[in-house]
Amino acid sequence: MSDQDKDLEQEMIENEQTDDAPDMNKDDKDGYEDICYICRRPESKAGKMIKIPNNVCICRDCMQKTFDSMSGSGFNLGDFNPANMGFGNMPNISMINLSDLQGMLPRNQQVKKKKPKEKKEKPVLDIHAIPAPHKIKASLDEYIVGQDYAKKVMSVAVYNHYKRVASEANDDIEIEKSNMLMVGPTGSGKTYMVRTLAKLLDVPLAITDATSLTEAGYIGDDIESVVSKLLAPADNDIEKAERGIIFIDEIDKIAKKRNTNQRDVSGESVQQGMLKLLEGADVEVPVGASSKNAMVPMVTVNTRNILFICGGAFEGLDSVIKKRTESSSLGFGGKVKSKEDDNNIMKRVVPHDLVKFGIVPELVGRLPVITVLDELDEDALCRILTEPKNSLIKQYTKLFKLDNIDFEITEDAKREIAKRTIEEKTGARGLRAIVEKILTKLMFEAPSDDEIVGIKITAECVRGEAEPEITRAVSSARKKK
Repeated sequence: MSDQDKDLEQEMIENEQTDDAPDMNKDDKDGYEDICYICRRPESKAGKMIKIPNNVCICRDCMQKTFDSMSGSGFNLGDFNPANMGFGNMPNISMINLSDLQGMLPRNQQVKKKKPKEKKEKPVLDIHAIPAPHKIKASLDEYIVGQDYAKKVMSVAVYNHYKRVASEANDDIEIEKSNMLMVGPTGSGKTYMVRTLAKLLDVPLAITDATSLTEAGYIGDDIESVVSKLLAPADNDIEKAERGIIFIDEIDKIAKKRNTNQRDVSGESVQQGMLKLLEGADVEVPVGASSKNAMVPMVTVNTRNILFICGGAFEGLDSVIKKRTESSSLGFGGKVKSKEDDNNIMKRVVPHDLVKFGIVPELVGRLPVITVLDELDEDALCRILTEPKNSLIKQYTKLFKLDNIDFEITEDAKREIAKRTIEEKTGARGLRAIVEKILTKLMFEAPSDDEIVGIKITAECVRGEAEPEITRAVSSARKKK
């Protein structure tokens, strides 16, 4: 570097230390890192930033490369004007106007600063503050009906995982991760159970579909995007995101394709790319975006302490289990099957069955906790309508109560709704569709009719044989209520 270059760089450093000092203090209070405008790296990775007018930050590497390229092109650095990044004495040359760069970086792409480590660093999680498995299950019981075995398995897995995060590795014993695989039909409550669990534990949660993931280089979300989605609920706090939960739904849709000669860019290759995430590795992920590009800052996230929960319906897995467990039913030695055995066939799943289904053995080995959710029967669906804290009936009762209307639904009507849901095979999420269809006309007319003070749904209404029973009074009665 020439003496002229050194003088110019020294001048810019002095300007950084004097003129822009108040802005740096403001950034420190805000708690977010400076990001280089050229290479988009945060200050923790690129080093100390050089601040030029209009609060634009450039790392020393990019500034040095700029000087080197200008020197090799024959430009006279004496004509360089840092106020507008141009050359005042050279005609028709103007690189960039810094006054246009203010506010270029959106808030969701700014990275929070890591807290400085103290000599006696306090543990991130206190072992005694982690709720015991029976307390976790009791909290889940308030929102989720049935699935007792699945709730017990999830409570133990989560408890052991956060004990592992909170414990200090003072000996040679290293506790492995408790990643989980949830197998259950659609509408059995897989996603709702994970969302409720994250709410109870107050940890960041990211929910994504495996169907949107593709191999690197193809159109679609990269595999690392599942980690970048965890930064938003963590407010771009990397340390908080590294203790979160990631739920990957529809994991069965990326099973290996059979009898195909085409490249499987959204199947087995995605499974192979997920291995390092589930086991624990340092991955570079974009902040505030789902794909990597030159205009998005990148941060490094360690997935070692992130709990991964995968879920899927696994349609056709029961036939794989039957081939393994059942012998021929013909002849004198044939085994007589009962209908109850067919309903519980999914509970006999073992890791080898998942491999036969199309999940690679390496991925199955990184999901040691496997739980099967029961298909909801008529009794469970009736309880879902009324028992949880935010049950469907309580929601509609509150909606009508805001209009001073009493809402009632009979027990026979609940049974009919449950039967229709089972016939349509839509699970718990199908309950709302049926109730919504029955009440749409009333919810449209009731707010404008002051005489309606009560609505009652019977079994005949669900079957379409009668209209809902409406209680009317004088027009002023509802207003006074």
